[in-house]
Amino acid sequence: MVLTPFLLPGESARVEIASAKSDLLRGRVQELLTRNQARQDAPCPVFGACGGCHYQHASYEFQVAGKVDILREQLRRVGKIDWTGEIEAITAGPWRYRNRVQVRLAASGIGYMAWGTHDLIPTRVCPISWEPVEAAIQALWKMRNDSRFPGFLRTVELFTNGEKVQLNVLETDRKPARWFFDWCAEMIPGAADPYLDYNARGFDFRVSHDSFFQVNRLLVDRLPEAAIGDANGASAVDLYAGVGLFSLELTRRFQDVTAVESIQSAARDLEYNAGRAARGVRVVKERVEEYLARLEEAPDFILADPPRAGLGKIATRQLLRLRPNLITIVSCDPATLARDLSFLTAGGYRIESVAMIDLFPQTYHIESIVRLRRE
Repeated sequence: MVLTPFLLPGESARVEIASAKSDLLRGRVQELLTRNQARQDAPCPVFGACGGCHYQHASYEFQVAGKVDILREQLRRVGKIDWTGEIEAITAGPWRYRNRVQVRLAASGIGYMAWGTHDLIPTRVCPISWEPVEAAIQALWKMRNDSRFPGFLRTVELFTNGEKVQLNVLETDRKPARWFFDWCAEMIPGAADPYLDYNARGFDFRVSHDSFFQVNRLLVDRLPEAAIGDANGASAVDLYAGVGLFSLELTRRFQDVTAVESIQSAARDLEYNAGRAARGVRVVKERVEEYLARLEEAPDFILADPPRAGLGKIATRQLLRLRPNLITIVSCDPATLARDLSFLTAGGYRIESVAMIDLFPQTYHIESIVRLRRE
């Protein structure tokens, strides 16, 4: 078997062996012989070389259907969960959706990492990025021709609310001086600001440099609604709360809301955002596992949006000890989600609904929302 990217089911191609490791062969398409009807021309000039996108050669309908199938298969294969119910697909536009990107800088230019390597693919355009992000990339291209541009920058992050663009230096050989950010702000409004205000669900969220916020601008309003649904009651807990996207929405449905976040910058932003919105959110600055271990009484509802590693055994054991009536997991990795669900379903929870919310069109990344109810 030869693993070959950028081929669709049913297609045949003449393939060159690009690499061989033990018995694993990786191929590169030399000539496409037969085409799947879902194949389309990719709009990005560096697609196939840049490692950022994986599915631009397939229609969006094909991508969505494929992700739903992959999610169902992962639940069955990893979690031994034969979910035969509907998997709702929540989608928006497949282009210009990203409000945040990371770009690499090198002597050869500015762009993204090559597919399967650490080489730079220079580019001035990015069809999945919101226009202010792409404009900021083009501004950096102009600035790099100036003798003042620091050649020691390696990776920067661009994050926009549609009006301003936050510039975060992620990798550098040495820390750039303050004047650099002020200079960037002349061409990239907001580049020197310590935080960005982002409006979602009728709330303003302060997002500082080290704080996380959802990257899909087209679905950021629908995500909390899909995750919380019709849940309501006396008490709710938001685990891995970030700057409070779910927490503030929970205050509309629950009398008492607790938000748990261990990253200090995000927790500070969360406190500020709740205070500015005059919402009663109790912010707990500690790791989720530690908070759950000392919690004695279960809330009515727990919402968890863990990182790619998932909840893990410690957190799931604590959830089974507490046994809240309702749990919603927002997951960015189907495999770790399936693992966590296998523990929870074996411990007395049943899956009530499953949804795939496509926060990352044109890529293989799958975001899903699963609601569980205590038996």
